[in-house]
Order: sequence, then structure tokens, then C-alpha cells
Amino acid sequence: MNRSTEYLESLLNELRALPKETGWVEFKGNNQDPQTIGQYISALSNTAAYIGKSHAYLVWGIEDETHEIIGTTFKPSQTKKGNEELESWLLRLLSPRINFIFFELKTEKGEVVILEIERAMHSPVRFENREFIRIGSYKKPLSEHSQIERELWRIFDKTPFENMIAKANVDEETVLKLLDYTSYFSLQGMPVPKNNKLVFERLMADEMIEKNEVGLWNITNLGAILFATTLSAFPNLKRKSVRVIVYSGKGKLETLREQEGAKGYASGFEGLIQFIDNLLPRNEVIKKALRQEVLIYPELSVRELVANAIVHQDFSLTGTGPMIEIFENRMEITNPGVPLVNVDRFLDSPPRSRNEALASFLRRVGVCEERGSGFDKVVAQTETYQLPPPTVEVSNNHTRVTLYAPKSFSNMELEEKIHACYLHACLKYVMREQLTNATLRARFGLKDAEKSKVSRLIKEAVAVGKIKPMDPDTAPRHMKYVPFWA
Repeated sequence: MNRSTEYLESLLNELRALPKETGWVEFKGNNQDPQTIGQYISALSNTAAYIGKSHAYLVWGIEDETHEIIGTTFKPSQTKKGNEELESWLLRLLSPRINFIFFELKTEKGEVVILEIERAMHSPVRFENREFIRIGSYKKPLSEHSQIERELWRIFDKTPFENMIAKANVDEETVLKLLDYTSYFSLQGMPVPKNNKLVFERLMADEMIEKNEVGLWNITNLGAILFATTLSAFPNLKRKSVRVIVYSGKGKLETLREQEGAKGYASGFEGLIQFIDNLLPRNEVIKKALRQEVLIYPELSVRELVANAIVHQDFSLTGTGPMIEIFENRMEITNPGVPLVNVDRFLDSPPRSRNEALASFLRRVGVCEERGSGFDKVVAQTETYQLPPPTVEVSNNHTRVTLYAPKSFSNMELEEKIHACYLHACLKYVMREQLTNATLRARFGLKDAEKSKVSRLIKEAVAVGKIKPMDPDTAPRHMKYVPFWA
């Protein structure tokens, strides 16, 4: 990462002006022991999280008491541990991995090295499986300070992903280059201000950016994940782009096409949906003597499920992001993280989101539905199109929702029919209605003469405990049914 000499000199002056005992900054002369550096990275990263700083700093060539420049002989770019480069060795022994970078600066009074260290995000940073913290001006094992350890974990639990910093210490020009601010305004139906000061005021008001202690700008995760011009410009977020994969046939043996989204979720959403739309299979139908091609999956369902995968993902799971996989007979939408509500209660549970600021903004610009209505619409759409019911699977810290290609009632497996019956009962229940033989026939597109088929299905669904009679004493021909949990 390139930083100008002017920026580094400004940063150094800001750090030297700090009080003597500052938990997120440590000054050294020539101490270049790799073991000590690794422990300080752990301690400073954890302390930065504890006191609410986005970064911490370890600086060589500064006298600890006076903060005067004394110069250093330490050359991190030339330092090795055994046969391994110092930076690579440190990174290997840190867990979880965080971003840190060495800057070497020449001054009139001697060489200075600044190590910029990212704050701990979701758990304490360990070096060689030991966690450290700064107590006053001393580096201590975190395990010896149980109260601080408990408070640190509470901070991790309370600090939303959106408020953390994606990129720190950038100037105004870089902010405008890294964020698609024109999309920020256009998605809200507002003209782009001609004055950059007004642009920055709006971005700050929505917590997309913040002014930091060295007079520069921090771009928050919220700003980056929504409006990044290129997500790969943010190291912590580049694996969070949406991947779309098309396979040949029903399995994953042959990949026909694979693409990864480059833009932020808000600025790139419509393009993503259009890209998926162009890849999905179509059926040819005749309407008023004209042949038309229609998507085999309802467009609204696809849109809702992709938006849900984005909004409800667990950003603490690194190295993985939302994924859309298209097969011959189905479409799978997967996101990192397990649901916060029981999958059987998706239709009626009060909405819960890990990423409320993200969800709120996407609702504001029309990407997401209003709170809690998204999955209801997915189920309603599959019923309108008389498709097999969508399924939700949870495994290995991921949630996968599957839409299935058209299949006639007679070709559905019994399990599929029972699941469709259950979801129909849930949908009716949230609409203050009940499942009946007639409503279920309509859901499957069956004729009145096929009433007995539906009666048998209802009986099966009751037997396995998916639905139950609303009033068991009602005459069979007038019987109404509700979900098992109602």
C-alpha cells in the first residue's frame, strides 16, 4: 500500500503529539526481535478494539519518554526469521489474521519505521496462540486480566460490522475514487451536490465515512460494502463479493460460466439481478397467439432471495460470501451464517438481522422489501407459478435456499408435496386465513375432480405433524388447517 511521504510525516507528528501512555501506540528505538513484534501486534490490535480505535501503531526510531526522533537501524523489508521474511512469519503466527503494514520513512533526524495495525474485529488477536493486551505502557497476557477480557468480548458482541473500518486514513480524493458516491445519490432520487463538502456531509450522516483523529477519512464497512467502486480495493471485503456460477446439468462436474461481482451491493444490485436474469433458463409460452419467453423462476423471488443472502450473511465468517448457483433443474442461493430464526418459522417470525444498518439502507433504496415480508413473497410467487416449494438448508455455517424448476403435481415426491402443503398453511396463516382442500387444489393447479388426491396429501401432512386441524370437531368437508405451531 502506497502512502505519500507527506501523509507519513503528518501521521508521525500526530502520534508524537500523543500523551506518554497511550494504549494504541507504542514507541521503540531499535528493538527488532520478531517474537516481541508479534506479541505487540496482538496487544495493540486488541487494545485498539478495547478503546474504540480503528488502528494501532508501533513506531521505531522514537524515544519513548520524550517522543523525540532518534532514528532506528530496523529495516523490516530486510529482516527475516530463519529463512522466512518477517512479515510473512508474523502473518502466519497471528490468528485470526489481520491487516498490518510497515512504512519506512526518512527524516532529517534519522530513519523511522511505522507499523500500522488493524484493530481486532470479532475475537481477540492471538500470536503463537497467546492473546495480549496493553495495561498502561506494559504488554500483558490477556488471560491475566479477566475483567478486561470479558469487556473486550462484550465490545465484539456490541460493535456492528457496519461501524468497523474498511479503509483508514485516506484523503478526500481517495474517498471519492473508492466510493461510487453518484450511485449513493441517484438511488435516493437526489442530485449529486456540486460542492464536495455537501457530498461528505451526506456520507457522514449515513455513517459511510468518518473523520479520524489524524485529520483524514475512514471509510466504514457500511460505506464500502454498499458503494465500493471495486470491492477488491478493500482487503477485508474482497471475498464478500457475490459469485454467480452456472453448471451444465444437475451437478457441479462441469462449470459453464463463473463471475464475481466487483461493485458494492447497493450500486451493483440492479446490474447483478440483470446478469442473473440473462443466465436463467426460460420457457416458451403462447399468449394471445403470440409466443413469449418467460423465466422459469419468478423474477421477484430471485430478487428477494439474492437481497436476503446479502443482508443476512454473517460477515464474521471470513473468506466466503454470497453465492448463486444455477443448475439445469434448480437455483441455489447461499450465504455465510446460520439464520437467527427457526427455518420452519421464516414466514411468521419477527424479522431479525445481523446487519441492521445495511438492511435499513437497502430497504430505503428499494433493494429489500419492508421488514419481514421478503420470504412471504417468495412462497407466494412459487404458489402463483405452481412450482415445487422452495427449501431452506442450514449446514457448515451457511444457509442455502433452493428454487426448483417447474414440476407437475404427479412428478413431485411426497416430501415435496408435504413441504408445499406446510408452506401453504403458513402463508394462509399470516394472511389470517386457513388451508382448505380447495385452496390447496388451487395452489397445485388441480381440478375439483382431483379432490381426493389433496385429501390424501392433507392426511399425510397431519400424520407427520406439519399441519393440524384448526377445529378437530368440524365436519371433514368443512375442515380448515393451520401450521403445527399455530
